[in-house]
Amino acid sequence: MSEILTAIYENGILRPLRPLNLQEQQRVRVQVWPEEPADEVEDVIRKLAEAGIITPPVGYSELDPLSENERLELARILGQATGKPLSEIIIEERGE
Repeated sequence: MSEILTAIYENGILRPLRPLNLQEQQRVRVQVWPEEPADEVEDVIRKLAEAGIITPPVGYSELDPLSENERLELARILGQATGKPLSEIIIEERGE
């Protein structure tokens, strides 16, 4: 049996975040890959999906985050857009 699990390192001990199907004193091999800190948005989406409140968009986890330069360029382009603010468009579409 092989599985990937998440654990926390505390006081010199790796502590799994869920119970493991292992016998007492059973030897296992461990390979450690430190997790990158989760982006707050990804963390919220993950928690909402786990709670069954939402279904993440298809391919959401496959999206590469924007670089700082890409974000600035996108903000510049959107800032030049003419017309009504997006908030007004959404309010109008919702109706009374």
